[in-house]
Amino acid sequence: MVSLKTKILSSLKEGNEVSARQFAARNKTTVATIGARVSELRRDGFAIYNNKHTDSQGRTVNKYRLGTPSRAVVGAGYAALSA
Repeated sequence: MVSLKTKILSSLKEGNEVSARQFAARNKTTVATIGARVSELRRDGFAIYNNKHTDSQGRTVNKYRLGTPSRAVVGAGYAALSA
């Protein structure tokens, strides 16, 4: 059985932008569980961003996407490791 973290990561690696609610519905779990797994993936070093999208009816949805960290973030990480 594939873990929830693996499912989230593989979906994001495919280039999908998915909300926590969509992940929860697909995997029969809660939104809070999705947020916790995304936090774990971030601690594991994956650059997962949360972007706000507004649809044509004015509803705002937060969607996760996998991105590339900026030079400043990478530099801060190296500085923290050497301290």
